[in-house]
Amino acid sequence: MGESSLWRNIIVNVDSYKNAHYGMYPDGTEYVSSYVESRGGRFPATLFVGLQAFLREYLTRRITLDDIHEAEAVHRPMGIPFNRQNWIDLVNDHDGYLPIEIEAVPEGTVVPTGNVLVQLVNTDPRYPWITSFVETAVLRAVWYPTTVGTLSWTAKQLIRGFLERTSDHPEAIRMYLHDYGNRGVSSLESAGLGGMAHLVNFDQTDTVPAYVAARQWYNAAAPNGSAVFQEHSTVAAAGRDAEADTFRSLLKFPGVVVAGLLVDTFDHDRAVNEILGKELHDEISQFQGLVAVRCDSGDPIKVPVDTVESLMNSFGHETNGKGFKVLPPNIRVIQGDGLTLDTYIAIYTELEARGLAADNVLCGMGGGLLQQVNRDTLNFGFKASAMRINGEWRETVKAPTGSAMKRSKGGRLALRYTDGTYSTVPRDSIPAEENQLVPVFRDGKVLRQWDFTELIERSERPTPESYYSGVVQGVAGVR
Repeated sequence: MGESSLWRNIIVNVDSYKNAHYGMYPDGTEYVSSYVESRGGRFPATLFVGLQAFLREYLTRRITLDDIHEAEAVHRPMGIPFNRQNWIDLVNDHDGYLPIEIEAVPEGTVVPTGNVLVQLVNTDPRYPWITSFVETAVLRAVWYPTTVGTLSWTAKQLIRGFLERTSDHPEAIRMYLHDYGNRGVSSLESAGLGGMAHLVNFDQTDTVPAYVAARQWYNAAAPNGSAVFQEHSTVAAAGRDAEADTFRSLLKFPGVVVAGLLVDTFDHDRAVNEILGKELHDEISQFQGLVAVRCDSGDPIKVPVDTVESLMNSFGHETNGKGFKVLPPNIRVIQGDGLTLDTYIAIYTELEARGLAADNVLCGMGGGLLQQVNRDTLNFGFKASAMRINGEWRETVKAPTGSAMKRSKGGRLALRYTDGTYSTVPRDSIPAEENQLVPVFRDGKVLRQWDFTELIERSERPTPESYYSGVVQGVAGVR
């Protein structure tokens, strides 16, 4: 992004029309309370994650006079009314920090859609407009990592069933979905935030910015790391006749624990059956680490399962304690091409249908994990729900006749958890200690910082099956 402070300047992290809203509230408006929720969508529940990263990276940064000058220079040519004095007053009154209080559900918590996740209110009655001014930035900071985290969490709940039915090692669940999305995502920051959200659920990633984000903003330990994979350039460079030599060189490469052999550069079936299954049979059988046979083209469901059976024909198999066939422990198939949540689950459905354990295939997801989501996947919204005008709180509700989904909540809100059920209720209807929303930010200071281990622990708490059942309806071609 370059060195310009504009990229961290909250005044321009905004939809342009927000600059005129300060003059549109009723006379006597003192406080505006707003909230963020998922109004429903593909997933019945959300794994909440990502707000802390935004607070630490953006809202703890002071607004300066230089920021105001730069923001004015941007807005004026766009034809936007820019109230310079509002921001100068804020610098003088609050040392450049936004007079806002933010409370949120603890990150890593899984909450059914339709519930408040974040609530904001201004702390200085002279700045009621500031709450909605930050809508764009806060909403984006929440919807993207939460949606990716929810997709990843749902995948984890669904794969758990396959492991419990077909594997002797369901405890290894955190290795069953790898993040391959770094190159397929829209920006470096998206790779970091989305990849970080995935790491709440699984330990596997090739996305370095994911670990950078998790470490920087949540004190995360390093994930398990990546396999040493070939890519097509490294196999194709030697030519078709030397394909076996490229495989052999990786097997002999110093320090390689997981050797990812890419078998589709030329002829997938020949590479699996002739080169791996015959020419390199003994070297693979004796390899002390894990040989990961990577499929990268063709039908994303059929090809990896067929490959498992082909490798069993060459290397044999065991029958585990649940009656399902498993490749030798140092051989697995990797599928990372063309995967979405639907095709991911379809692979394990097909394995089970053929009497093959889920252990046999490890998957990676790229754009289907980090990029094929948007705000409407979970219909995230940020709405004002209450205002205090001349000392009196009033509900503020959006109630469009054309969309029941877009009807907003009214009043100051709280999140209640009783008997295993979350519900959004009026703030004054329950004791403060029962409110699941926790103050996390006030007037430029982060009040509560979650450690990544805390996010993981919350995400792994038992949840009702209704939080994820019915999400995958089936994929054509699956038995």
